[in-house]
Formats: sequence, C-alpha cells, structure tokens
Amino acid sequence: MKTFSLEGRMTLVVAASAIVGALVFAGVSIWPFPQMLAWMRAVPDKAGRLPVSGVVEPFDVSTALLICLLVLVPLAAAVAHALVEPLRRLMRALESAVASYRDGDFSMSIGTDRRDELGDLIRMHNALGQTLRDQRQHLAQRELLLDTVVQNTPVALVLTEPTGKVTYANIAARHLFNEGRSLAGLDFETVLSRMPQSLRDASAGGEDALFSVEMDGSEETFHLSQRGFRLQGRPHRLQLYRRMTRELSRQEVHTWKRVIRVISHELNNSLAPISSLSHSGAELARRGDLARLPGVFASIGDRAKHLHSFIAGYASFAKLPAPQAREVPWAAFLDALALHARFRMAAPPPEKPGWFDPTQVEQVLINLIKNAHEAGGEPDEVTLAVHQLGRDTLIEVADRGPGMSETVLSQALLPFYSTKRSGTGLGLALAREISEAHGGRIALANRDGGGLRVTLILPAGPP
Repeated sequence: MKTFSLEGRMTLVVAASAIVGALVFAGVSIWPFPQMLAWMRAVPDKAGRLPVSGVVEPFDVSTALLICLLVLVPLAAAVAHALVEPLRRLMRALESAVASYRDGDFSMSIGTDRRDELGDLIRMHNALGQTLRDQRQHLAQRELLLDTVVQNTPVALVLTEPTGKVTYANIAARHLFNEGRSLAGLDFETVLSRMPQSLRDASAGGEDALFSVEMDGSEETFHLSQRGFRLQGRPHRLQLYRRMTRELSRQEVHTWKRVIRVISHELNNSLAPISSLSHSGAELARRGDLARLPGVFASIGDRAKHLHSFIAGYASFAKLPAPQAREVPWAAFLDALALHARFRMAAPPPEKPGWFDPTQVEQVLINLIKNAHEAGGEPDEVTLAVHQLGRDTLIEVADRGPGMSETVLSQALLPFYSTKRSGTGLGLALAREISEAHGGRIALANRDGGGLRVTLILPAGPP
C-alpha cells in the first residue's frame, strides 16, 4: 500500500532544490561569501591587525550565478544519482523478469520495501509470477493426465510434422505400425510402406476413411480420421486409427436381430390369420357350408398379398439398382407424380430440368408424401417445393403434423427403424439409399409452428 507517492516525493525534492538554490545564491551574493572573500583580501597593518570595514561590496548577479552553477551542478548530479539509481535497479530487475517470462521461466520475483507506485507495480509483478507458476503447474498436471489417457487409449494416434517425421505416437500406434517400438523421429511414409495397400491408400487420401486390412490371419476394419492444425506455429497432421471390427460386428448383430424381429412380427401377423382361416375353411367344407368358402379364400388371398408386398419391399431395398440419371423436365415429372400422390406445390418449379433417375426419385417422393399424410396434419398442408441452390437441387416435402422428437430424428434414417406399429422402417432408409446413390443426401428437420420438413438434396447436373 502506498504511504508516500512518487508525486509527493518529487514535490519535496523540487521544493528542497529551490530552497537550497536560493540559499546558495544568497550566500554567494550577500552573505557570508562576500565577507569571507573581503577578509581574505584584507592586508594587515604593522601591528598585524586586519582593518575593519563595515561595508562589503556584493557580487554582481552574473558572477553570483556563475558561482552558483559551479556549486549546484555537481550537487544536483549527486542528488539525481542518489534518486535515480534505485529506480534504475528496479527497472533492470523488471527487465530481467520480463525476459525470463519470455523464455518460459516464471520463478523470478523482485524484493522491495517501497511504498509508492513502483512498489505496487513490483508487488503486482510478483503476484503475476505466482499466478503463472500455479497455472504452469496445473497445466503440467493436466498434460500428464492427458498423456496418460492418450497413451493408453485403444485408438492409434500418430502426429507428424511437415517433413513427415513422427513427433508423437501412443502405445496403440507403436503396436500397430512398429511392433511396439517407438515411432518418434521416424519417417511415417517409410513406416507406412511396410503396411497393407488399403491402409496406405487411406492415409494418402488425406480424408476420413473406412478400410479393411488382413492382420494376423483375419480381417480388421479401421476408421481413419485425419486433421491438420498448427502446433507451435508449424503445420502438423494428426491421424487416428480406430479398430471398428468389434463395433461393426455388434451393430451387424443388432441390425440382424431387428430385421428378424420385424420379419417375425410381420410373418406372424399374416400366417396366424391364414392358419385360422384355413381351419375355418376346412370346417365349413366338412359341414357343407360352401357359400361362405369364397369369403374365407378371399381373406386368405388378402393376407398372402400383404405378405408378398412386405417381402417385395425388403427385396427392393436389398437389390436397389444403380440410378440411371438423365435430364428430367420438372413440369412433366410433377404431373406424373400428382397421379400417384396428393400434394400442393409451395412454389413454382425451376425452369432448368433436373438430373436424376425419375423412377427412383418418384418412388422416394411417393413414400415421403404418404408419410406426410399419415403424420396427422391437414391434407392440404402437405406441400412439395423444388429449389435450385448452386450445384444442388432441393426437393422439400413438408407437413403440419406433430413433427419428430430429437431421438426419433437421430434414428429415423436407419434401416428397420419405425415408430409405426405396422411400419417396416424401410421408407426413409430407401430414400436415403437412393439419394446417396445419386451423390446427394436427405435431411429431416422440424418446422417452426409444427410439422416436419424432409429435404432430398440431389446434384443439379452430371458430375
């Protein structure tokens, strides 16, 4: 805390300097310097006595000022040195401390007993140094924790510098690429040259990839993530190799279980009525009640037809042919679509024709419009809009139903996922498959004010 400010000290120094200067000037020009000089110049009489004179001639102003300068300048230099030297020492100490901070050394602190602004600055500097030391200690602990986690993660992590040298690799990477030995300092291209071709191709692609390699007599599937960033001002590349075989197997088993449940449920829903109706038909035939047999056979035929369409839907999903994209005029395409589905155009279609397989896209839109009607909103609120956006064509089907929850939105495009009791979970999955086969994608989003918007995004022209 300040007890005496620098401004106050400077005020005292200036005031004292003015007083000393005035006293020196008076002493030189009035008293006692003129009297002493006159006494020194006096000539004693024969008895050895100095004459006594009551009048002493004062010095003129210019002579007095010259004598004052000769006296005051060395005195001012000595006082200035005494005042500035402590400040100079403090500034050198601060300069050394800042240089240490620049070099990453935060251990330096400055001792002082000053109670002015400079003392406050030094104490703030020491507090800053302590804060930086604490932060460095915490950072070192976090780095140690992070390094422990990274080293023991099952994901193989490799960090390379611009020249391709490996600067960091965890345990999983060492076992994957170098039989457990260190990779630091090795050329990663040379290391990859000993790996299977599919892994080398994925790494050279520079993008995220999913690939399989033969390892230890079995096939292993990996997911590769690659990112570039700057570390200490230099570009680096980080590659993450994650084993996906077990996860994919788990997902495959989960998918097959879901397929089996759906198929079993649908088969039971059809076979149980068929079995019951067959028994009823046999009983009617035994009794001779032939008039009711056509109705029984018709019901059996309906259930068999439903079962056939169900199986055909699965077959169409599994055997989806490659799209035959071509130019499609929007007016003719939308007129043909209106014969199979009811919708309202939200905006005029673009004049430029689309580029897609009309049969496959028509089937997708029929399913999407059917889903929109089944959502529970007003039939007139089911709309279709076509937009050209850069190199993409956006086909939007919207309704005013209840929309979807976040959980359903995240899973709605998965095969065999359905919230309907009689749904197969193939409609949106088929739409996704067709859009991706065209080089596009499909997006689902809830609308403001209620409802769902499904957007089919397709390339606007040939690649």
